Amino acid sequence: MIADHELDAATQRRLQDAVEGDCLFDRFSRGRYATDASVYQMLPLAVVVPKTFQDVEATMAIARDQGVPVLPRGGGTSQCGQTVNEAIVLDMSRHLNGIIEVDAQSQTAVVQPGLVLDHLNAHLKPHGLWYPVDVSTSSRATLGGMTANNSCGSRSIRYGTSRDNVLAIDSLMADGTRARFGPTARGANGTATTAPYDLVNDLLDLGRREEQEIRDRFPNVIRRVAGYNIDALLPNNEGHNLAHLLVGSEGTLAISEKIKLKLSPVLNNKVLGVCHFPTFYDAMDAAQHLVKLDPTAVELVDANIIRLGREIAMFRPIVDSFVRGNPAALLIVEFAEPDQTENLRRLDQLEDVVADLGFRWGDPGKKDGGVVKAIDPEFQSKIIEVRKQGLNIVMSMKSEGKPVSFVEDCAVELKDLAEYTDRLTGIFRKYDTDGTWYAHASVGTLHVRPVLNLKLDADLKAMRSIAEEAFEMVREYKGSHSGEHGDGIVRSEFHRPMFGDRMVENFEWVKDRFDPKGLLNPGKIVRPPKMDDRTLLRYGPAYQVKDFDTVFEWAGHHGKGRGLQGAVEMCNNNGACRKMRDGVMCPSYRVTKDERDVVRGRANALRLAISGQLGPDAMTSDAMAETMSLCVSCKACRRECPTGVDMAKMKIEVLAQRAKTKGLSLRDRVVAFLPRYAPWAARLPWAFNARDTVPGMAFLSEKTIGLSAKRALPKWRSDAFKPATDGGTNHGQGDATPDVLIFADTFNRYFEPENLRATQKVLDAAGIAYAHALPRTIDGARPLCCGRTFFSAGLVDEARAELMRTIKAFLPTLERGGTIIGLEPSCVMTFRDEAPALLGDAWSDAYGERVLLLEEYLAGRVKEKSLNLSLKPIAAKKALLHGHCHQKSFNAVKPIETLLALIPELETEVVQTSCCGMAGAFGYQAETYETSMAMAELNLLPAVRAADAETVILADGTSCRHQISDGTRRSAIHVVQLLAQALDSNPARH
Repeated sequence: MIADHELDAATQRRLQDAVEGDCLFDRFSRGRYATDASVYQMLPLAVVVPKTFQDVEATMAIARDQGVPVLPRGGGTSQCGQTVNEAIVLDMSRHLNGIIEVDAQSQTAVVQPGLVLDHLNAHLKPHGLWYPVDVSTSSRATLGGMTANNSCGSRSIRYGTSRDNVLAIDSLMADGTRARFGPTARGANGTATTAPYDLVNDLLDLGRREEQEIRDRFPNVIRRVAGYNIDALLPNNEGHNLAHLLVGSEGTLAISEKIKLKLSPVLNNKVLGVCHFPTFYDAMDAAQHLVKLDPTAVELVDANIIRLGREIAMFRPIVDSFVRGNPAALLIVEFAEPDQTENLRRLDQLEDVVADLGFRWGDPGKKDGGVVKAIDPEFQSKIIEVRKQGLNIVMSMKSEGKPVSFVEDCAVELKDLAEYTDRLTGIFRKYDTDGTWYAHASVGTLHVRPVLNLKLDADLKAMRSIAEEAFEMVREYKGSHSGEHGDGIVRSEFHRPMFGDRMVENFEWVKDRFDPKGLLNPGKIVRPPKMDDRTLLRYGPAYQVKDFDTVFEWAGHHGKGRGLQGAVEMCNNNGACRKMRDGVMCPSYRVTKDERDVVRGRANALRLAISGQLGPDAMTSDAMAETMSLCVSCKACRRECPTGVDMAKMKIEVLAQRAKTKGLSLRDRVVAFLPRYAPWAARLPWAFNARDTVPGMAFLSEKTIGLSAKRALPKWRSDAFKPATDGGTNHGQGDATPDVLIFADTFNRYFEPENLRATQKVLDAAGIAYAHALPRTIDGARPLCCGRTFFSAGLVDEARAELMRTIKAFLPTLERGGTIIGLEPSCVMTFRDEAPALLGDAWSDAYGERVLLLEEYLAGRVKEKSLNLSLKPIAAKKALLHGHCHQKSFNAVKPIETLLALIPELETEVVQTSCCGMAGAFGYQAETYETSMAMAELNLLPAVRAADAETVILADGTSCRHQISDGTRRSAIHVVQLLAQALDSNPARH
């Protein structure tokens, strides 16, 4: 259990009065900040989300007065425990994330510490510049965190580390002094340094006094980030930049306010050579020879990442596109000179070098191997993305044992790399484990993580033994035990055996000179706890999950709750869900930038709740309901989270437990039971539409049941879809079982029946057998339903009942190899996602794969060259396509593009959007309406407004079409409508 030390009530009031930003004291909020991407967990005393740097000053003043530690934090993705502590956590990422100045001429920028690297580089791109410390977590790594960690990135062989690219830091010291640290000279403050005079001279005295010790003890490798950078204080150094002392200090010396960065010209031309090797040793031995070609990067991908990458849906096709066969290791070599001709020459030279080393496919005299060339930029970016996701890919293992970060950062000279890695593998095997390897072969820093289960005492002891033996070996090679990810809790205690007592005393002197009361992130770099102190681990001595009922079977996962425990624990806190661009995940966080509203924040709350660390009723509490309130169940995390944290299904688990204990609101019932009362609404549409036709009714509905008056509800239609074959007939085909059935979902049936009629028309034109057939309702009662609305309210028994009715109608067709076709993505995907996990033996993944969206079915026929559909040009010459979230999650947007390509003279643009924000009932709720619109305004609505009047807007989701209409007054249509328009009544003329 996490120790619960919190601020007293008086200090809490002082913070709230002094700080403009948020002050969070509740256990749920603090629990979300108790972990980072390491194995550690420490509950903060409080969390402050400063709006201005004055809030930081005010927090520090109160902390100083009370003797309370303070921890500045960026993205919270540190792998060594740097960003967890029993302290007041300052979350700098939400508001203090601006770009203060860019000077293109001098190639510098001044930024706030909470700015994310990708956001900076996007801003710099028009200037032809970038910040070249290209860490793999660039979508969420903040510049403050990178600076505090002395981050490096894949191209450090060319650009160096953060230290080499930070020019100055404006900071707040522990005693409240505002100081700029930059270039300085002995005897007087330099123009770039305003630190106290005595401090500057004392630091330079340290460098003079300890010169020989520093030169003797600091390893001569590029990647040395351990301890404090006191080598920056050495006499006769080329200028003394005191900012370099703060770089890598992990928030223990001062708090950054502004950071001045050195920029570089963007790499406009690049090529990659993916070098394949039959053994890992061969690859490691080759690295020293490949760097002689002066590449910008040489990155390792091992067989484990290849294997695991092929098991992840979003990575499988990419891995297969650049990996030939089953190599033991790849070295991805990049050349990025300004002249592309030179890059191509070096790529050819690379092929020759690899051949000279003895590797060439098809050559009987050489080993199996060679180089796959990547010249196309899009192909290159896909390869690099797989490499960047190396950590998350290796963490996708579903076993209780996970690759653990503690010796992953060692750096040795390239001449020693093959022998070092071979010996380290031997150490792993000695303790009955193995490691996954990836990252920076160019500089001798390979990220290796042995697989251990730290819930077991035996594996915890193995971790310490492996660390001690590994670091002893690194010392033998005169390498660094900390080469990129920093010290934190996991490596700080090893400074003494690596550097010696005298150097550790120097580090302690620096800490005490800056922070004599030890208020800033204590226990990191100096005076650390033991790295294997079980009380500090995420899975500590009291960690226990009692068994509990769940909705779903969480197949493949371990632990209680039919595997839900293991599914929740898959979140490693690496923070891929915090990205603000590309893909869909996580739409609510993109709007609020609140840790509560990101997949990681929700997963942390769930893990703490099921293990009893948030109280006995945490799962059904109001705090948990609030935690899940902005999750729109977009399913993006199901695909885009590299470790597969499926928050949409986890939310259903929470809703189900809450519904059982707390019941449902009237609004929940109105939404959930819509399929049940829909037939009556279609008979009395004027009555059910009165809410939006009678003045004052919308306002009343907002006050009584919480449906926003700012948005009209879907309009019930009197011409609801009800073909003659519906409702228990034989589909007009005698006793034959159709090969293809149309699943008429509730939304298209009652609100947009023209879509189903267009579907019949298109299938008729394509000559699809039984095109008008609908599944037979066994009980002859109301139409079928997927149960989606019941899931959204946590009424799982009702959802199960609806699904069982429906699959009984599906099975005769599916059992004979037929197909079910539907229109609404959220309904169709229910049969592939929730249904197999809910229904057990009654339904299978194989059946679910044959319940298809119309466009999937027709695109499949196109691929098989069996679609007989003649289409003509239409009035619109351009289509703007927005994919539904569930289509994106199941990679089902491409089939729409395939079909649109069949319409002559039509140009299609796919809008790169996150969730539209409507998300079923979410956009109609009074309390979430503004968030809904904010989600839409991120990408979707601006793109629709920018489209000319002749452009047709396409969206297959009912909710998406409503959001587009409400936000732009433009009508969006389902793709089937466009296909129907394009049907050629006279195909012979073609």
